[in-house]
Amino acid sequence: RCVGMDALNSLHSTTYEIDEKHGTDYHKRFLEFVKMIQKENLVIGGAMTDPKGDRSKGPSEQDDPDLFTRIVDSDEKGVYVSGAKAHQTGCINSHWIILMPTIRLTQNDKEYAIVGAIPADVKGLTYIYGRQSCDTRVMEGGGDIDLGNAKFGGQEAMMILDRVFIPWDKLFMNGEFEFASMLVERFTCYHRRSYVCKTGLGDVLIGAAATIADYNGVPNVSHIKDKIIEMTHLNETIFAAGIASSHQGHKMKSGVYLNDDMLAQVCKHNVTRFPYEISRLAQDIAV
Repeated sequence: RCVGMDALNSLHSTTYEIDEKHGTDYHKRFLEFVKMIQKENLVIGGAMTDPKGDRSKGPSEQDDPDLFTRIVDSDEKGVYVSGAKAHQTGCINSHWIILMPTIRLTQNDKEYAIVGAIPADVKGLTYIYGRQSCDTRVMEGGGDIDLGNAKFGGQEAMMILDRVFIPWDKLFMNGEFEFASMLVERFTCYHRRSYVCKTGLGDVLIGAAATIADYNGVPNVSHIKDKIIEMTHLNETIFAAGIASSHQGHKMKSGVYLNDDMLAQVCKHNVTRFPYEISRLAQDIAV
């Protein structure tokens, strides 16, 4: 539920500030949605990443207008959106999905400034289901291993939206393009701090490596101890950045807290490097 949590936190403050400027009632709608989600204990997916197309061009400049999710029509009941969302690792497991813009938008991109909540089985939504792009399937080659873990395995899907309906009360941004970058920045600030969860896997791997060393009769050999110490140092460095980012958080106008952005980026940068070194050291110990 991490992406849904990050979406809810970032939308709490962003909708409040949109209302403050434009006199809209997005924040009230948003709070009612959150109450419903909490009451029914539902899982929320956050859909932010668009296919993007030509990265040198904005949404309104693309040859294919559906490379970014956009409003294509509206009526007295709500709006209709088309487009796609890529790399959605939690969408299949969610009850509701919050659609959000993925980049800074301009005046020409107003129809792409859309935030809304949709049921995961809403009419017009198609999932192209596959495995995660980071899944190398090192044990591939046939047999039962490729069947996956039916209950706990990872997956990824592309969401194709074809005139998906969003009622007005589930719409939390509608054309306020200048707030798209604010939402994206706050979302990523929360999300990159949440990478601290990767240290849980690190703890398990370090414990396994220490156990292997014990089984092999070498727990007190100096280079083995050095490797375990280094693994622990790297893992706790990730943890420290995430916790520090949270500790340095500050209160927003809406009442929620936003963690420190710089330390969140440091946490994310550490996660892109350290787990791989921890794994390499574990393999050295196993040999």
